[in-house]
Formats: sequence, structure tokens, C-alpha cells
Amino acid sequence: MPRPPETPVQTPTAAEEGPADAVLVYPPTRHSATEVPPLYRALRADCPVAPTVLPSGDPGYLLSRYQDIRRVLADPVFSRAATVRPEAPKLTAMPFDAGGLFTLDPPEHTRLRALVVQEFTPRRVDGLRPLIADAADRLVDALVAAGPGTDLIAAYAFPLPAFVICELLGVPFADRERFQGWSDALLSLDAPSPTARGELLGYLAALVADKRQHPGDDLLSDLAGADLDERELLTMAMTLLIAGHETTAGMIGASVLTLLLRPGGLTALGAALPEDISALVEELLRYNPLGDGGPLRVTLRDTEVGGTLIPRNSAVIAAIGSANRDERVFTDPETFDPDRTGRPHLAFGHGAHYCLGASLARAELAIAVTTLARRLPGLRLHVPASQLRMHSGLLVNRLVELPVSW
Repeated sequence: MPRPPETPVQTPTAAEEGPADAVLVYPPTRHSATEVPPLYRALRADCPVAPTVLPSGDPGYLLSRYQDIRRVLADPVFSRAATVRPEAPKLTAMPFDAGGLFTLDPPEHTRLRALVVQEFTPRRVDGLRPLIADAADRLVDALVAAGPGTDLIAAYAFPLPAFVICELLGVPFADRERFQGWSDALLSLDAPSPTARGELLGYLAALVADKRQHPGDDLLSDLAGADLDERELLTMAMTLLIAGHETTAGMIGASVLTLLLRPGGLTALGAALPEDISALVEELLRYNPLGDGGPLRVTLRDTEVGGTLIPRNSAVIAAIGSANRDERVFTDPETFDPDRTGRPHLAFGHGAHYCLGASLARAELAIAVTTLARRLPGLRLHVPASQLRMHSGLLVNRLVELPVSW
């Protein structure tokens, strides 16, 4: 499976890019795992609804202000189901599969979501905390046994959420490298792979067939017996598997980097109890962009946003990372402030498509950083931050590696 391209990570600078007179190309160049492209600040000031060209070559609109984005995320005029219509503009040359959680609107979306929502409630996640904590400790045990110096992405940030979602779904954890490769190929903005999609769906179809013969105490077994057609079932399984590890792995890596770049690093967290760090977790989620925009939406009718008329059947990208840095909503938004309170971030979206796994992601992030702080308080970057690389051309923001020592 081809690996995604990589770009160097640069530490933030004061330089700003102004909006170009020409139509923008989406996504803008991203130089840092912990910063949004500075172009967004200029767009928020001067062009909050900006015409753009998508990776597919189709035209669209890029939104950058918090209030506009919050409206779009909840307003049914901005449809996900419309994105798979033949006449609709596309984000990439290979759109998401029709009939999944990402490409349905209520009430169809509500019906599918209801089949799995109980697995991701705060109460259910509280019951998973011991499993997550044990997995984090075992991963750190392996780090300590191997000796100082490792890539924290490969050894910790990726395998922790991958293990958890595998346990929930009933997917063999030993296959994590296979589905990671498929996932990267499917999330590519530049060259999404139909072959990877077919291979992943075939893999999941074989698993589901086995679950029907030998059901277990897992979500795939439950879905295999639910009132779903085969396409709905496999699309649901693929969505949960990819979303269940990709975004959290990226967030853990970026969050650890954010903390390591602060004075004192992880040492200050060493004595913190999990219930004491909820504000820190929310600020990590606000500050570290998971990507440059939420899933594509298409307008069902002509509608006005931020004083701009957007015609029917137009592609709209809501840049959540920009919304979370909007100076109209957040005081000193470019500063990481673990004591920040006030308006909620939009990292998990808003409205009917609010992230199904938000409670699980919060728990995984909290346990990931507190376990490192408790077990390896002297953790530090092994290379200058300017030498770090990050994947480019992916829907999800993720470091290629995070070399650390202790």
C-alpha cells in the first residue's frame, strides 16, 4: 500500500498569508501539526465565505468563521446525503460510500446511528476506562522495556485507539497495520484508492460472515444480526473502524507534541487526577486541528451565509480548525491555555452529525496523556520540532512520527 506523502512540520511563526485574489485551492498548505494555516486568519477577517477549488477540481466554498460554521453543521439545508448524488460536486475523485453515517441525513442517518449509539455513551465509555488505562500502561511497559528513545506515534498514539476500537468491534488487533494502510489510502485527498476500499470491504465482509457463524460479545456481531442490508452493514463497519482510530491517533500525537513544547513538558501533569484535566482535554481538542474542514456538505437550495449567496448544489467546506481559532469567540485564540473556559469548541462538530465517538475520544486522550505524565514525566522531543514531518494530502491531520526520549 503506498504511503501518504509527507511534509516537514515547522514551528509557528508570526508570518501571515493574506487571501489571494484568485480562487483558493483547498486545502491550504499546512506547515504544523498544532497550528492551522495562517491563511484562515486572513479569511476570517476579509473573506469568510471564500470560493475555492476542491481536490477533485470541482468548485466550492470554504467557510472560516465560528458562527457561520456552527450554523452550517446543524442546518439541514447543508446536506451530506446530497454529496453522493451524481450531479453533486465532489471533494475528491472517489467520494464516500452512499448509505453510511457520513453520507446520510435524518431520518435515515438517525436510524443507523441508533443502532450503535449505546456503545459510545458516556456511561458505556466510563466502563471502558479500565480497559483503556490497562492498554496504555502495557504500551508504556513496552516502551520502558525497549529503552529510552522511540517513535511515539507508532509505539503509542496509533496502537492505543486501534486496540480500543478493535476490542469494541471485534476486529483482530493483529491486523492493525493492514487496516491502517487501507485507511490512509481511503482518506487521501489527492489519490483515494478504489482498490483499498474494495480490499477493506472484502476484509470486513469475511469478518461479518464469521461473526454470523460464531457470534461474540462485540459490535460487529450485533450489527451482523441487525436489520441492515449488506451494504449498510459493511459501510457502517468501515466507518466505525476508520473513524475509531484515525482521528484519535492524530489527536494524541499532536496533543503530546503541544504539551512537550510547553515549559515543563509533561512534568506538571504527573500528579493530576483524570477528573482534574477535563479543561486541559477540551483545550487540546480546540487547539489541535484534526483537519482543515469537516466532511463536505452540498446545499439543497440557494442560501445566504455571512452575507454571501451560495447557490443550490454547491459544495461547502466548514473549516472547523479555523472556527476553533476565531478571535470573535475565543480570547487570544492562538495561545494554548489549559485553564480556558467559555464557548465550546467545534472539534466534534455540532448538530445531528455530532461525533458519535466524542466521549470515547475524550477518554482516550485523557488517559493517554496522564499515563505518559505519570509513567514518563521526563518525556521530551528527541529531535528539534522543525525536523518533524507530517502526512500531507489526508483528510486527517497526523504526524508521521514523534521521536521522543526520556
